[in-house]
Amino acid sequence: MRPGAAAAAAASFAILALPATASAVAGAPSPSTAPSSSTPAPSTPPSTPPVAPPASGRLQLSLPALHGSSPFVVAGDTVVVQGRVAPFVAGQTVRVSVFRDGHRGTARTVVVHRLRKGIGDFRFSFRALPGRMRVLAAHSGTAQQATFSGATPDVTVISSATLVTGARGASVWVLQRALGALHYAVPQSGYFDEATADAVIAYRKVTGLARVGYADAGMLRRLSHGEGAFHVRFPQDGRHVEANLSLQVIAEIEHGKVVNIYPTSSGKPSTPTVLGHFKVYEKSPGFNSEEMYDSNYFISGYAIHGYPEVPTYAASHGCLRVPNLDAPAIYAWVQIGTPVDVYD
Repeated sequence: MRPGAAAAAAASFAILALPATASAVAGAPSPSTAPSSSTPAPSTPPSTPPVAPPASGRLQLSLPALHGSSPFVVAGDTVVVQGRVAPFVAGQTVRVSVFRDGHRGTARTVVVHRLRKGIGDFRFSFRALPGRMRVLAAHSGTAQQATFSGATPDVTVISSATLVTGARGASVWVLQRALGALHYAVPQSGYFDEATADAVIAYRKVTGLARVGYADAGMLRRLSHGEGAFHVRFPQDGRHVEANLSLQVIAEIEHGKVVNIYPTSSGKPSTPTVLGHFKVYEKSPGFNSEEMYDSNYFISGYAIHGYPEVPTYAASHGCLRVPNLDAPAIYAWVQIGTPVDVYD
């Protein structure tokens, strides 16, 4: 082998014998992993703040002048509706619609006014027409508030005709329910019978109206407003009877709450009913020789009893007369020892 060739071979052998890392610059990336100068670095997109959903709300409607769970009015009267909205937002309006027998009638947009912090208030009135009426109010949705609505109970509108013995139908049902809600002893039949007339007389006595056995528009309006409650004088007497002689009614009372109210006729001026606090000491069922029926004696022969005639004024010989139709129910409720309070 020539000397030059031998030297070249020795040099080649020395290069192959070096470690692989010796052929690269320390710390330099390999061609396959080096980033390209033409590829941009990845970036994070800017975050979008979440959009708040519309706030929920409440809308409540009431009939402030009307009474009971089955409100009613006389045809032609004005009905006032009160609304409350929460939360209140300046510039709020609601759409109020009146439905009669299921058909939409009057509709109006009403402005809501601030009542107090967070609460809005509005009022709406309409003229009552015969039938069943209901008021709906709706708040349209906005970006800030969701849609919400409210409704009144159904309002029965009865004709202004006078209700007399022999009448029947929806108006009589309304009359009887309203009297019953105030605890007057009255059937719930939809028929204006003698017992209904007695309850009407008792109501008229308590409210200071003419003591007649029919219901006219004036009486019905008072009933619709919840007037005519009997005011208990002696709640401490527990289960007892109160006889208010100035009103000419008696009431069964249980722990301060009225159970039933009945018309009565107490002693006439020449034979007045004794006043005071007594207890029933004797009971006599059926009729006696004096035509007293189902008698409850409370002092010296004075009794609460049924009788064929019960005038609207004081006319007895000292007893507390009640209609014969009511006597059995009173007899069943009153017991020996039941207190009886008699007062003017």
